[in-house]
Amino acid sequence: MDNTTEGRWDSLPVKLNDAILQTLDELKFTHMTPVQAACIPLFMSNKDVAAEAVTGSGKTLAFVIPIVELLLKREEKLKKMQVGALVVTPTRELALQISEVMEHFIQKFPQFTQILLIGGTNPIDDVEKFKDQGANIVIATPGRLEDMFRRKADGLDLAGSVRSLDVLVLDEADRLLDMGFETSLNTILGYLPKQRRTGLFSATQTQELEKLVRAGLRNPVRITVKEKGVAASASQKTPSRLANYYTICRSEDKFNNLVAFLRQHKHEKNLVFFSTCACVEYYGRALETLVKKVTVHCIHGKMKNKRNKIFADFRALKSGILVCTDVMARGIDIPDVNWVLQYDPPSSASAFVHRCGRTARIGNQGNALVFLLPMEESYVKFLSINQKVRECDVVDVLPKVKAMALADRAMFDRGMRAFVSFVQAYAKHECSLIFRIKDVDFAALARGFALLRLPKMPELRGKHFPDFPATTVDTETIRYKDKHREKQRQKMLTELREKDDTPFPKKSFIKNKAWSKQKTRKERKKKRTAKRKHNEGSDVDDEDMTELLNDTRILKKLKKGQISEEDFEKQITSGTKSKHKTEEPSLEEDL
Repeated sequence: MDNTTEGRWDSLPVKLNDAILQTLDELKFTHMTPVQAACIPLFMSNKDVAAEAVTGSGKTLAFVIPIVELLLKREEKLKKMQVGALVVTPTRELALQISEVMEHFIQKFPQFTQILLIGGTNPIDDVEKFKDQGANIVIATPGRLEDMFRRKADGLDLAGSVRSLDVLVLDEADRLLDMGFETSLNTILGYLPKQRRTGLFSATQTQELEKLVRAGLRNPVRITVKEKGVAASASQKTPSRLANYYTICRSEDKFNNLVAFLRQHKHEKNLVFFSTCACVEYYGRALETLVKKVTVHCIHGKMKNKRNKIFADFRALKSGILVCTDVMARGIDIPDVNWVLQYDPPSSASAFVHRCGRTARIGNQGNALVFLLPMEESYVKFLSINQKVRECDVVDVLPKVKAMALADRAMFDRGMRAFVSFVQAYAKHECSLIFRIKDVDFAALARGFALLRLPKMPELRGKHFPDFPATTVDTETIRYKDKHREKQRQKMLTELREKDDTPFPKKSFIKNKAWSKQKTRKERKKKRTAKRKHNEGSDVDDEDMTELLNDTRILKKLKKGQISEEDFEKQITSGTKSKHKTEEPSLEEDL
């Protein structure tokens, strides 16, 4: 099917409610996309649907409209505490977005209420809201939803409320499994009635997803929406109006290139993807200083309460920069994104598809650019990108980043954490034939991170880096700008010095392995416990053990011909006699 438009809404084989058509008109959705044209009639005729379509193809409306239509056609009207529809999605940003779309459509149907159940808020508030207002439509992330099912002691019987469920939708279903929600999903599915309509929506199909289709859907209709001109066998999943670019630059020039590009496109709306939360924290702060007169927002998975507000603020901007991890790579619809910049290459081909899909949505134009090192150039063929971006005027901004680290220990710490987290993420890259940790030039990488010194980490142990010019400044003297934080640090340093003055026996440490290969603390604890139990349960005392070792040594001497059999007999016998002699006095004492 063609991912542009597929006819007007009134051309559907099933008639939509007039109020829904009116809402579509108000939102200026005049035509359907192929995934909407395929899914809506099937859903409304009580079929289970497994839909795979390119990211940005309008999957949200493909299930929001049928949900409202199916609830309107119910014979028994839903009561306040009866849930008729449930939408489960991997991230709170995506849940928030679906909730906003749903709100537009149910405004004209005051008989329906919806509730948003996501992390980052107090679960007791959600319980009270549900009990007070009720909910016919629930939009949730798996963790919070699973928690709500266990809140019977707080007066919420969600398991009873979902007995009336008509429709279940799993949005970005493959991501739900990637993020480790399989156990939560199985728990949630266990509470739901078997007689229901189920829809699975995703941009990519995986083997795990196939298992979920078999477990959760009954005779599903499979829908695959392909790009125009892409053969049925082709695996392209990125939008057809997306221009994909790449640029090759050395580690130490990479950040300079990013800054130059963002300065050139400062009046546009840009997303910048990094591989780790620590990199987002570090480079995000640097960009706030280096790209003037532009709003820079940072968002990553470790942010708990701030994420919803940051996401809403950036969506409302006409231009700006959002520095983020892959938490923003799925299903998120941010209006008018001009460029998706991938500073760190995505961990997999599917991550590349989803990152690029934040632009060129619903038939609009968009651009994506991935930054690669010279040794990573073969990744271009892997991703089937054939357009090299033209280079812009590059200025060296790394001395300014170093100056920021010298001026504030918080920035220095962020840089060290970012470097360590990047190395760990790189070592785990899915495409390990191209992204090999042994090929990384650590000195050049550290220069690219504008580090003042190299961190102490197992991957760098025993290696010398003459190409990395460490700062002459003692990094321990760098102070925090935050006075309270600096006071805490000084207090801690004083305590450490006092401890150093107190002599204590030295521990013998075993040489560390690389962090990526270390066993978990739990496993080490288990081994220590087992060893202790073994020693406690052993009925061989030290004396017996010594005698056994002596006998073994004498036997080895005999085998090597160092002593005769006569000597062997004598030594064994004398050893046994001496043992009996030493034992006799102790027996008398006992008596």
